[in-house]
Amino acid sequence: MENTNRKENSGNIFKKATDYVGRDVKSQNESKKLIVVIRLLLISVIIYFTINGILCIPEWNLTVILFYCVFFVVFACLFAVSYNYRSIVTLWVFNVGMIIWICSIVHLLGWNIGVQHFIMVLLILYFFSSYRQYTGKILYAVFLCVLRIMLFYIYHYSEPLIPLSTAKENMLQIINTITIFLCMSIIAFIFSRDSQELESKLVEYNAQLEKQANTDMLTGLYNRRKAVEYLESLTAKKKPQGKDYSGFSLCICDIDFFKKVNDNYGHDAGDKVLKGIAEIFREEMKEKTFAARWGGEEFLLLFPGCNGDNAYMELEKIRRKIKEMKVKTEKEDIGVTMTFGLTEYDFNSDLDLAIKEADKKLYIGKEQGRDRIIY
Repeated sequence: MENTNRKENSGNIFKKATDYVGRDVKSQNESKKLIVVIRLLLISVIIYFTINGILCIPEWNLTVILFYCVFFVVFACLFAVSYNYRSIVTLWVFNVGMIIWICSIVHLLGWNIGVQHFIMVLLILYFFSSYRQYTGKILYAVFLCVLRIMLFYIYHYSEPLIPLSTAKENMLQIINTITIFLCMSIIAFIFSRDSQELESKLVEYNAQLEKQANTDMLTGLYNRRKAVEYLESLTAKKKPQGKDYSGFSLCICDIDFFKKVNDNYGHDAGDKVLKGIAEIFREEMKEKTFAARWGGEEFLLLFPGCNGDNAYMELEKIRRKIKEMKVKTEKEDIGVTMTFGLTEYDFNSDLDLAIKEADKKLYIGKEQGRDRIIY
């Protein structure tokens, strides 16, 4: 019970802390995301100052200690006033404060501790935080680049005012590297998360649009547009050298006396019939096959890599299942049949002629009494 209470208390404290850091500024039309990033960076820098102070006070002189304490207070005050000032003001005060601190530390403790790499944090923060402002971004990037080059030429080969041992320089280099990576990770994570989510939503939305463009809304099968596109992709394939390629089988089928269904039972009953037949196509046809609503009560069925004999056997199963199907209506349960026109396409003839041949066979089946496959 005590452990549960402790977990709840710790969870409440964490929630209060995150809510406090994530609180929006009072000004309207401000980016909450930007101010949250700046506050997290301020917290990271304040912790960084504290760690440096604890680890390095025994060997540093009073000037350096006071210097760190001053910047600790400045950034702590900046964190406190970030709730009342505009985000852009807080951003620029943070940038100016960091630049002054970087130059001062390099001047005091030398180039080798790596504090100059905090310039990269400022660059990334500004590029992510400002919308457009391309000229300003370029100018600020040039300024930071020039600043870093100047610091290099001034302090890289000169002795620092306060020399440090190699061990102390290495320790500060590690602390600086960890803090810099932490700050860059905070910026990249928060600013990229929304863009990644937006990109994911756009991809999903485009997939939905593509599906809607290629799908018959009533039956859920592919529509004629997608069927034509799929036929073109099949016929674009060239016959492999030295290999047998059987082409594909093509079938156009039609619901028998469908107009009577609509006239006698209503269009709702007709829609149920279309949906029921589409469901049978999905159940009976294998993954490599293709079914589309060709128009009205007509459907196009494709069997890639399948000759006419094998396609005929598959169609016979479908024909029987459709004949056994019963659709419930307000008046009675009704049944329908379908007629199928089947042909083969071997890549040696014109595709339009193959479609016309399948359509001709369909009407031959209609004339011969319907409910049959003509091959």
